[in-house]
Amino acid sequence: MAQFKPFDMEGMPLEEQPMTWKDMSTAPYDKKAVDAYTRTRVILMNGIENNAVLMSHAIARMHPEPEVKKAMAMIRRIDSQHQVAINWLNPADQSVIETTLGYEQVAVDLTANLAKNEPDPYVKQTLDFALLEDFDHLYRYSCLYDYIEGGDAEAIVQGKTDVKPGRPTSIEHRHPDDSMRKHYDKDTADIKTKMNYVTIVAGEQQTMLYYRAHGSMYPDDIARRLYAEIAEIEEQHVSQYELLGDPRETMLEKLALVQLNEAYLYYSYAQHESDPRIKGIWETHMKMEIAHFNECARLIRKFEGRDIHDILKADVVEPLIVFESNKDYVDRVLDAQLDLMPNNREYVRLRDLPDDWASFGYQAKVNAKGAPSEEIVSKAGRELAQRDQAEKIKKVKQEMARRMEKGMAAVPAR
Repeated sequence: MAQFKPFDMEGMPLEEQPMTWKDMSTAPYDKKAVDAYTRTRVILMNGIENNAVLMSHAIARMHPEPEVKKAMAMIRRIDSQHQVAINWLNPADQSVIETTLGYEQVAVDLTANLAKNEPDPYVKQTLDFALLEDFDHLYRYSCLYDYIEGGDAEAIVQGKTDVKPGRPTSIEHRHPDDSMRKHYDKDTADIKTKMNYVTIVAGEQQTMLYYRAHGSMYPDDIARRLYAEIAEIEEQHVSQYELLGDPRETMLEKLALVQLNEAYLYYSYAQHESDPRIKGIWETHMKMEIAHFNECARLIRKFEGRDIHDILKADVVEPLIVFESNKDYVDRVLDAQLDLMPNNREYVRLRDLPDDWASFGYQAKVNAKGAPSEEIVSKAGRELAQRDQAEKIKKVKQEMARRMEKGMAAVPAR
């Protein structure tokens, strides 16, 4: 497998990078002919660029140096143009729910790939934990697709990702306290961990924002409520993932990691892209992002007196991030971790949670008038709905109901 060696790559000069409107608005892919993983790469890279822009805006509001602000503004403008160019690859006839299914295929197969190649055991466990929740979201949205459009999710995922329940969405709702996580150590963490961190935060953030922006576009009440329900789980995921990063990293250090990650992903996807035209976009953007990373390294050297090599502690980032089928891996995690829940920044079995677990009360509150993720199953076709009757799925729902009843009984009356 090819290696990503950023210090050996030549970047495109910044002054040559601004794009024309035609460069930003090229022909979209054909939704009926596109490979499922070309769609997922487009979705993820849109989110990666969006995160870079949002991060740069946030830092620009806090960093005191005018030269840094000026350099960031230039990099941010190009990242913004990249985001438009990538997002515009999505075709106008691809419906919101069809795009949503692509988002969840991203979440499943990206998270699985990151987890399989994550050197930090705690970060890997956090990835595995959320994997089962996004896996369930793909199933719930597939039921919605069947209900509102009569569509088959297999036309989107193309058999590369299973469509069946994971950890049921209705039992994923947790008190904000239970989104707290431990962070890696910036001085000892592997560069691969840092790249996985930036990737998953950006991906989940985009998913959250997409659902919040598009769920209201449906007139159907259950569709609107399902998007609201799953959007909140994505907010939980963003909250837990972002806390894995070391808060001691400087603003410029974080920005450098974001820019490096963009180049790393473009390089990764150029190696596996089946569409020659889109592969060319990945390759061109990669050269631009290398220049952005080099500019961040210059700013760090000038304003922090540190060498980027000492921060990364590596000349190679490997393995590459790849979209590929992960059915066997997901099944293994499903069998081993379906009943895991977070408590006090660790993961424990549902049966071992304390009776005063804050999420018992929170879940009872938000589900008091029903869970859309449960209701939508009854509106899907019989074969699709029947998948929710798998014994292990029914068992974990029953155990959550039992623990909630016991936990709520233990709470003193007010």
